[in-house]
Amino acid sequence: MRSQSEPASAEPGAIARPPLVRELLLVAGLFLVYKFGRQLATGHTAEALHNADRIWDLERTLHLPSEVDVQSALLHGGTLVHLANTYYATVHFPATLAFLIWLYLKRPAHYVWARRVLALVTAAALVLPFTFPLAPPRMLAATGLIDTARVYGPSVYGPPSSDHLSNQFAAMPSLHFGWALMVAIGLIVATRSRLRWLWLLHPAITLLVIVGTANHYWLDAIVATAMLAAALALIHPPHRTASTAGRGTRHLVSDEPALVGAGR
Repeated sequence: MRSQSEPASAEPGAIARPPLVRELLLVAGLFLVYKFGRQLATGHTAEALHNADRIWDLERTLHLPSEVDVQSALLHGGTLVHLANTYYATVHFPATLAFLIWLYLKRPAHYVWARRVLALVTAAALVLPFTFPLAPPRMLAATGLIDTARVYGPSVYGPPSSDHLSNQFAAMPSLHFGWALMVAIGLIVATRSRLRWLWLLHPAITLLVIVGTANHYWLDAIVATAMLAAALALIHPPHRTASTAGRGTRHLVSDEPALVGAGR
C-alpha cells in the first residue's frame, strides 16, 4: 500500500500528458503574447502619467504602505538592491517555465490546469493597457522613488522613447506578481510535502522586489491577485480521490467544481 505522503504523479488512472509539440507551441505562444502583446498599446504617455498620479493618490487615500519605505530598505546596501534588480530581471520567466515543465513531467493534470489559468490571466491583463495605461512609479517624480535598475543595474528596460521590446506604460496589473503567485499556488496544490507552503516565499519576494525597484505600485499586485482569483474560480484543478478500498490507489479527476487539494 502506498504511503499517504507519496505524490500521485505516477499512479494508475492519472491523466495522460498532452502532446509535447502542441504544448511547446502553446507555452511559447503564451510567453510571446506576454512579451509582445502589450506593445499594441504603446504610447499614451500623458495619459499614463496622469493615471500614475491618480494611483499614487488613491494608495495614500487607502493608507497603503508607502513604496518609498520598501525602496529605502533596499537602498541600505548596494548588494541588496543589485540582488533585487537581478531577481526582477532574471527570475520571472525561468521560474514560470520551470514550473510548467515540472508539472508537465510530474503532474500532467495539474499542468493543463495551470497552463489554462496562466493563459486566461495573461489574456485579461493585456486588456488594461488599452483602457488604463499606467506609468510605473519610477517615472513619477512626485513619488521620490528612483529607477534602481538604471542606477545600480542590471536593467531590462531602455529609455521609454526608444524601447521597442516592451510597453513601459503597462504597469497594471503586475504579471510579475500574478505569475509568481500562480507558481506558488500551483505547487502547493500539486504537491503534498509539509514544506510546500514555503513556495509562497516566491511571490512574497517578488512583491517586495517589484515595489522596491519602483517598477510597480501595490495596487498593480492587488489587481493581479484579483484577476488570478477570478481565473481560479473559473478553472478548477484536478482532485485526488480515493479509489477502491484496500488498494491505496488515487485517481485524478479534472472536472472537480471546487479548488480542492490546496489544504493537503
